[in-house]
Amino acid sequence: MSLISGQFALFLIITLAAYYLFPVKQYRWTVLLAASVVFFLFSGPKYLFYLLFTAATSWTAARGMERRNLRTKATVREHRDEWDKEQKKAFKAREGKKTQRILVLTLLLNFGLLFALKYVPFFAGAAGARFGFSPVTLRWVLPLGISFYTFQAMGYVIDVYRGDAAAEPSFARFLLFVSFFPQLIQGPISRFDQLSTQLLEPHDFSFTRLKHGCELVLWGLFKKLVIANRAAVAIGMVQEAPFAYSGTTLSFVVVLYALQLYADFSGGIDIARAVAQMLGIDLVQNFRQPYFATSLTDYWNRWHISLGAWMKTYVFYPIALSGTANRFTKAVRSTRFGQTRVGAHIGTVLPGTVASLIVFLLVGIWHGVGSRYILYGLWNGGIIMLSILLKPCFQWLNRVLHVAESSPEHRLFQVLRTFILVCIGNITDLAAGGRDCFVWIRRIFFDQDLFRGRTEIMESIGLAFFDYNLLILCTVLLYLVGLFHERNSGESLRVRLDEYRFVTRWVVLFLSILACLILGVYGPGFSAAEFAYAQF
Repeated sequence: MSLISGQFALFLIITLAAYYLFPVKQYRWTVLLAASVVFFLFSGPKYLFYLLFTAATSWTAARGMERRNLRTKATVREHRDEWDKEQKKAFKAREGKKTQRILVLTLLLNFGLLFALKYVPFFAGAAGARFGFSPVTLRWVLPLGISFYTFQAMGYVIDVYRGDAAAEPSFARFLLFVSFFPQLIQGPISRFDQLSTQLLEPHDFSFTRLKHGCELVLWGLFKKLVIANRAAVAIGMVQEAPFAYSGTTLSFVVVLYALQLYADFSGGIDIARAVAQMLGIDLVQNFRQPYFATSLTDYWNRWHISLGAWMKTYVFYPIALSGTANRFTKAVRSTRFGQTRVGAHIGTVLPGTVASLIVFLLVGIWHGVGSRYILYGLWNGGIIMLSILLKPCFQWLNRVLHVAESSPEHRLFQVLRTFILVCIGNITDLAAGGRDCFVWIRRIFFDQDLFRGRTEIMESIGLAFFDYNLLILCTVLLYLVGLFHERNSGESLRVRLDEYRFVTRWVVLFLSILACLILGVYGPGFSAAEFAYAQF
């Protein structure tokens, strides 16, 4: 069931009515659970097994770890007069290893299932091509949102293991946390302490929340239908035969893809957050004007924020702050090189940069299988790694060149530089494989046809004059809305709209609806109607 279908609109209306009219307020969460299961069943009843498997193993593991921890504390209290400090420490260590085994087993089961579903068909096909046989074709279709609910559930299990969250005693309530339908298709990835309480609270109907939710749905639909779907047509045409085009055309398509990907992904997230808001629930923000970023690190703090936060919490910090990292830093500082300014800097930041590289390799693998996704991770992680290691050199260069780092000109340079780096990384999504990525880059840099007319380029990729100019206007609109949020951090444009007169507000809403209906690209047979990140 697509978030932009009439079927989903009817489903949402029924869910809203059932939720707010449910007579027993403290059990309104059961309506959300029923709606989430029904929503998931629309993707195929057989895929419900995978969701239940992740929910059951995560819930059981968390409960088991919590019970073991409580028994350990009770046993230590019981023997506090008999055991000395070392005996208590040894007992806790033995029990801690048993708890750790539960955690590791749960992670292996769930991430192993995700890996098998996403990558085994690829490796089976590759093995057949390599050894000259035709293995049984594996036509596995990924269950709806498996990456998102797996990451969310595993984050919960790790939080319980660390003692940062209490294990949920009710399996039904935990199943709701894992399967909450607005975020099931493409996130955001929520933490248990942030979302679970909101899901269980009996929210009362709020016209303001309903109105703001509808406005956000319209904004998400506008980005998806008017911008992303329109751009996807031209991008798809070029992807079918990319090397029939000049480097100038490929350069334009790479920039167009940056617009399309942002409008598609953020539009879907807007709709998900809007639906949750109508139900009285605030999902975490997943985008914060990413193309205003001044560095690649800043960009990843603004793009797919919930995935970045998950990676930071459960991958980056455990590596960067590990005992091995601390021993490395101490070892470097104890040397003559480590006592110099450069050596001290490298010894301090190198563990963190290595952790960043590992994180982005995992992000690349999460996006898909193949060398191009490895390149995606290496590009982003490598650039961030070098930027941190060479930061003193850049600061020295700015001083030598008398660059005012706080000046608007320097900020504009940083924004444009970051956007170019992001676009180069996005080529891995556009290219058919790792080798093709380098061909794309070579043609972009060495096969420019600067004298080719704009109209000729547009016609060659199937982009009509009207569509091209409409995309330009939409880009300006996205920029203005992003500029408002950038300058008014934390303030919603929807709240600002409430300050205008009634007539003005309804004119804006009416024009938004007309824009989606008249200018939107949709309909039967239009393959780009689904959201790009739904495949994950």
